[in-house]
Amino acid sequence: MKVSETMTVDALETAPTDAGAGARARAEVLSVEGVSVHLGGRQILQDVGFQIRAGEFTGLIGSNGAGKTTLMRVILGLQAPAQGRVLIGGEPRSRRAAKIGYVPQKFMLDPDAPLRARDLVALGIDGQRLGFALPSRRRSELIDSMLAAVGAGHLAEKRVGRLSGGEQQRVLIAHALVSRPELLALDEPLANLDLSSGHEVVALLARIAREQQVAILLSAHEMNPLLPVMDRIVYLAGGRAASGPTGEVVRADVLSRLYGHHVDVLNVHGRVLVVAGSEPGSGHGEWAVGSDEALTADQPGEDRGDSGDGSVEVIS
Repeated sequence: MKVSETMTVDALETAPTDAGAGARARAEVLSVEGVSVHLGGRQILQDVGFQIRAGEFTGLIGSNGAGKTTLMRVILGLQAPAQGRVLIGGEPRSRRAAKIGYVPQKFMLDPDAPLRARDLVALGIDGQRLGFALPSRRRSELIDSMLAAVGAGHLAEKRVGRLSGGEQQRVLIAHALVSRPELLALDEPLANLDLSSGHEVVALLARIAREQQVAILLSAHEMNPLLPVMDRIVYLAGGRAASGPTGEVVRADVLSRLYGHHVDVLNVHGRVLVVAGSEPGSGHGEWAVGSDEALTADQPGEDRGDSGDGSVEVIS
């Protein structure tokens, strides 16, 4: 298997379980086909490809510089790829823009801004349709039902800027879901949440995927909070990707091919640690539990691409 090719581990599967067969029978919602991106003379993504089906929870995992943000922008139609394409429901993305709901990583709002939770959700209904609104009763019922679905019904009349991080995430998810998208894309939604709020948001998204058959694509540095609910993983390193069921991707042999040098996958007290050393067989590796804070100082920032200088990467 060439390193330049996206490694899809589905080919390694043999006789599927009943659950696996059911997953494959679902409609394909997102298809990323051979996507490559160059920015500032550097290759950020290289031949990335994967699929997500209805009702699947997929984690987009990678350290800073792996290409997560650029890939998310390509899926959203904000960045044109140099090669490849993105299909939503089997059609070019531009024709099905309304089928994608999006929750951004950062949401900054003045605490005193007169925007209630229900107002923010309402923008997901008619915010891009000038002069159009559903009949008031139906519109109000839709907003209330969506807030209730994400456990935020009691927040309807509260100002969004005064909500906690976890509460804001729930409202933003309701905003993204109210248009009934087929795919919900979330960019680092756990980054600014405490552990308890993060677990609540992950559980909420897993329930939405299961009950509403919405495909979930969630980007994160750390895979451990997602392990109990993740159906599939797209693991990015140096702009390349390995994708498939988590247990088939997060393995030393697969990730070593992805990184281009030896990688260890460790299980420590129920947590998975991926340790990418500086050189094959050098033994000069570092690892950390629960974060990638042990990266070396010269580790490039998000989506600048790997420096190729043997930096240590740790994803857990």
